[in-house]
Amino acid sequence: MRRLFGVLRLLAAGAIIVAIVGQFAQSWSMVADQAFFLVNFFSFFTILSNALSAVVLLIGAWLALARLADPDWFNLLRACIVTYMATTLVVYNLLLRDISLDQATTVPWSNEILHVWAPLYLLADWVLAPGRRRVEWRRLWTIAIFPIGWAVYSMIRGALVDWYAYPFLNPAQEAGYRGVALYVIAIAAFILLVGAGIIALSPTPWPHEPAESDRFAGRAERTETASA
Repeated sequence: MRRLFGVLRLLAAGAIIVAIVGQFAQSWSMVADQAFFLVNFFSFFTILSNALSAVVLLIGAWLALARLADPDWFNLLRACIVTYMATTLVVYNLLLRDISLDQATTVPWSNEILHVWAPLYLLADWVLAPGRRRVEWRRLWTIAIFPIGWAVYSMIRGALVDWYAYPFLNPAQEAGYRGVALYVIAIAAFILLVGAGIIALSPTPWPHEPAESDRFAGRAERTETASA
């Protein structure tokens, strides 16, 4: 089963990379200020979370094909990425699907992969793939570090260059900074809520045997010790 998910992770990572490159190439050919566009493109939470997802999926594919269980550091990293991608799925489809973003022409198939199918796969992988380990509740704040850092970066850079990745971050909206603050607080609360759900799922045995991942981990650790 782990080998199957190793292959699926390779395919999912490939699809994400192709989607990012497809959107980048389309936009790159249409913008006037390409240097400004380059920074803007990689300032979108969607692009960053998907790029990180591709990296994590490639690491996860290697672990699934080469090891019997995932190490704790990867389990935490995977929990973070699943949280970010679930947030991308919900925020985009609730707030942004009908809004045209200022990045030239959106590539429809790329848009769907990055905002719908990739997040859904990451969620399914977290629930179904064997090798998942318990994530401690104190790690919930670790999950929040990247989104908080991104929000701070977006607001500082936005004030300097007068460009914001998403309309709800722009203080030029009718509600001004108060409206931005409300959106940021609401999304931060949602991220913590999703992260809590991801952590709550981490120790659950379904659909695998309760001791499966721990048994695999113990066997892997003994093998590594013997090899050393």
